Amino acid sequence: MTVRINNIRLSIDDDLSKLRKIAADLVGIKANDIENFKIKKESIDARRKGKIDFIYQVEFNFDGEKKAALKISNKDIVFFEEKNSSLIFGDTKLISRPVIIGSGPAGLFAGLVMAKYGYKPILLERGGAVDERSDKIKEFWEKGLLDTDSNIQFGEGGAGTFSDGKLTTRIKDKRCDYVLEEFVKHGAPSEIMYSFKPHIGTDILKNVVKNIRNKIIDLGGEVRFNSKVTDFKIKDGKIISIKVNDDYEIPSDVVIAAIGHSARDTFEVLFDKGVLFTQKPFAIGVRIEHLQSMIDERQYGKFANHPRLRAADYRLTYTSKKYNRPCYSFCMCPGGYVVAASSEKEMVVTNGMSEYKRDSKNANSAIVVGVGPQDFQSNHPLAGIEFQRYYERLAFKAGGYDYMAPVQLIGDFLKDNLSTKIGVVKPSYTRGYRFGKISDVLPDYVAQVLKEGLLDFDKKIKGFADYDAILTGIETRTSSPVRIERDENCECISIKGLYPAGEGAGYAGGIVSSAVDGIKVAENIMKKYAPI
Repeated sequence: MTVRINNIRLSIDDDLSKLRKIAADLVGIKANDIENFKIKKESIDARRKGKIDFIYQVEFNFDGEKKAALKISNKDIVFFEEKNSSLIFGDTKLISRPVIIGSGPAGLFAGLVMAKYGYKPILLERGGAVDERSDKIKEFWEKGLLDTDSNIQFGEGGAGTFSDGKLTTRIKDKRCDYVLEEFVKHGAPSEIMYSFKPHIGTDILKNVVKNIRNKIIDLGGEVRFNSKVTDFKIKDGKIISIKVNDDYEIPSDVVIAAIGHSARDTFEVLFDKGVLFTQKPFAIGVRIEHLQSMIDERQYGKFANHPRLRAADYRLTYTSKKYNRPCYSFCMCPGGYVVAASSEKEMVVTNGMSEYKRDSKNANSAIVVGVGPQDFQSNHPLAGIEFQRYYERLAFKAGGYDYMAPVQLIGDFLKDNLSTKIGVVKPSYTRGYRFGKISDVLPDYVAQVLKEGLLDFDKKIKGFADYDAILTGIETRTSSPVRIERDENCECISIKGLYPAGEGAGYAGGIVSSAVDGIKVAENIMKKYAPI
């Protein structure tokens, strides 16, 4: 018998060892009778002034014949029997090894699962291995030398590797636990299994993705870096091979396209091959920076700097009645940096990054406004990409044509004045900055909704719209601007044997959901085809 207990509350100074005793008392058994005790979730309740509690969900096993426990009528206590589900493998023979394009979360986990069950996948990554990729990124940040194939967006681990490694997801899928377990097995901190807002940190995640890559190889898979897919060969509506680096072909009748939300050139190649795309809404805006100490004080009050609390975060939402558009915080990075994240020449893109300790001086987050097909000025399926490019070019121009970014103090943004000096918050943008007007690099309706949103957020977190807080432009890669249409078996509806996966294909939003989608795609392939 397995028991799940929700909403066990401990004060900020209580020791975790109390959990087992409290759980046993609630069920009516002795603490010694508990087996396989696990903390499943931990969250913080800081809503009451002068008091902070931790809220827990726990699971454990005990003797199912203890009838006293079974009679409990408490909505927070659930009894259940765990069911094991096993994969069903198909019997269709693969003509050649399956190919996975992209080594972000979707590609890595599709590769890991398929390698585990004997499918020997070939994983192709246009960028470099994570250490080589890190060198390329450093060169871009320091010298402005952009490698369009190996950068913040492309390379081993995908875009999430250099964005804090946040593992928060809203999806409810049993595969989420598997993803977290594999991260822990490969070097992530064990607390991600239960933390309400788990994160790994860029510094640790770089080693985790290397370990997953090596596991895929140990299981019979193959991983090739600096291997950009430049063409797809289609015959009778089916994929038969792919071309790499305009140089050589790899035959394959099963190809997973886990290409990421910034693979614009690959989207264009697939579109020319007849793949059906549809436009998809996303959001654009800016990165905002405050002193982390201010956010800590506003969120935790007198408990700021308590040893059990890490750097505070926030999640803010607002809807403009005038413009009928949402404005919200996205990818909040406590104790982090704003990073140069361009992947195409002469375009400026920002992102946020934190290391595991989240101990940098500033807090940063994207503050973005929803946009959609009605804004793209074209019915072309890839029009959202051109929409992004247009504003990224404006930001490049405003930053001085060398990948520096335009920055503006919030006070000046609200008054539409050009900033001339920095206050208490120092911009952390890794390539450097120049003063510019944020309203010059975004659609007017986005700038106006941002102003409304910032004033609303200041009511929720006092000081959020302080004059000296920094806005850095621009954030455009919140999610994929397209969706590649696929059927119920995750196969592309226009080309057989092609399986779109992950965030770039329009089926996920973040590390965990992308990894889960990669697993789902792999499972559908394995249901049809036999292992090699």
